[in-house]
Amino acid sequence: MKRRDFLKTLSTSIIAGGIVPAKVLAEIARKPPDAALKKYDNHIKDYLQKMQDFDTPRAEDVCLDRSDFLLLKSSTMRFKRLQRTVGYGHFHLLSFDGAVKIARNYSRVGAFSSKEFDFLEKIFYGDPVVYGFFGEKPVKTLTDRIKKRAVVKIPHTGNYLYKGVPLETYTKIKRDIGDQVILTSGVRSVIKQFLLFLNKAYRNAGNLSLASRSLAPPGYSYHGVSDFDVGQVGFGGANFTGRFINTKVYKKLKELGYLRLRYPRANLLGVRFEPWHIKV
Repeated sequence: MKRRDFLKTLSTSIIAGGIVPAKVLAEIARKPPDAALKKYDNHIKDYLQKMQDFDTPRAEDVCLDRSDFLLLKSSTMRFKRLQRTVGYGHFHLLSFDGAVKIARNYSRVGAFSSKEFDFLEKIFYGDPVVYGFFGEKPVKTLTDRIKKRAVVKIPHTGNYLYKGVPLETYTKIKRDIGDQVILTSGVRSVIKQFLLFLNKAYRNAGNLSLASRSLAPPGYSYHGVSDFDVGQVGFGGANFTGRFINTKVYKKLKELGYLRLRYPRANLLGVRFEPWHIKV
């Protein structure tokens, strides 16, 4: 499906509520902060509240209709079967073409249907401003591949990092903070980001707006090209919550100047505050 056709098809497959607010926020995001705050004070206040309560559904959120929700469900379940088949670590690097081939060859996964292909293309090539995400898109093509020689697996984490600046940055963090810091998420292929984003939307009744407040849509995650997440050893899933700012690791990261965040507080990208996400 061509990019220019997306908005037309999406408008017939989603609940319209939320499109107007998304356009307003898109205008805000493209203006200097001072001008935006003066002209759109009420919108900004509402926006900041929405980011604070990122997991709360809103009346203006954009949700998939029943037919696309069924495709969302079947695609998500297929991605999960793929991950179980190839293994958690390898799934981080799996390309779209590789996923299609494996799905076709393994009956326990099952081949993607033509309707699922259309749905996945619509999600990848569509403009996420429609449902409230305003970040840049570092991965341009659905079939983008991660070269294995460009990454290295980090021991005891199940994650990979790109060689060069990302690996050097993480190595410095480990050297300066010690064993209490751990890599919680590194390189993510388009397929991995698809699973994370679609699963979040699936668990929230097809709400694309809610999903995008905490997970970048596929193609829009900088985990695909450089960034990574860190956490406190033993803190588990809480490393991906606001509670992370109370950890020794976060305080040390801040003290040492490593918190050059991709999604800081009060950002205008449609994404919650992510104090664990290291911008490279």
